[in-house]
Amino acid sequence: MEKIVDARGQACPQPVILTKKAMEALEPEAEVVTIVDNEVARDNVLKLARSLECETEVREQGSDYYIHIRKEAMPTTRLTVGTGQVLLVSAATLGRGSEELGSILMRSFFYSLGETEVLPRRALFINSGVQLCCQSSPVLDSLLALEQKGMEILACGTCLDYFHLKDKLCVGSITNMYSIIEHLMAAEKVITL
Repeated sequence: MEKIVDARGQACPQPVILTKKAMEALEPEAEVVTIVDNEVARDNVLKLARSLECETEVREQGSDYYIHIRKEAMPTTRLTVGTGQVLLVSAATLGRGSEELGSILMRSFFYSLGETEVLPRRALFINSGVQLCCQSSPVLDSLLALEQKGMEILACGTCLDYFHLKDKLCVGSITNMYSIIEHLMAAEKVITL
C-alpha cells in the first residue's frame, strides 16, 4: 500500500508533520511517498524517516523530489507531558532581528510543539510574551490545543496589566512573579524563548 503526501509549496515544518501523520496512519510494511519542491524539505523529511529507522529512496523528477519511505513496524507513540520541563516565553516573537520573521517562527514553534509527543509541563509567559495568550494572538489556537493536551499555561499578571491585556486573556491563567520563580526553581529543565 502506498500513501502520497504532496507537500510541494508547504513551509517548514509542514512537510515533516504531514509525512509523520501519514506514516502513523499506515499499516506496517506500507510506503509513504512525500513530494517536496526544495532541498531543505527533502533533507528534513529524510531526517524524520531515518530517525524512525525507515528505509528511504529519493527520486528527482524535474524540480521535485519524490521521497519513498518504507515503513516497518513503527513504535507506538503516545503523548506525554514532561514532569520537569518548563517553557519560559519572554517575548511575542522568537529570536532577534526581524519582527516579522520572529512572529512567523513563534507561530511555527507552537504549532510544531503541538505535534510532538512530549510537552513541557508548563509554559510561563512574561513581558511581551503574554500577548501570545490574548485575543488576536497568532498562536492562540496552538496554545489552546496545548492546554487541552495537558500543558499548564501561566501568564504574568503584572505584564498583562502593563500591556492593558488582563481582560483580553484567552488561554491559561494569571500568575505572579513569586509563583513564576517557584516554578522555575523547581524545574528540572527551563527552556527559554
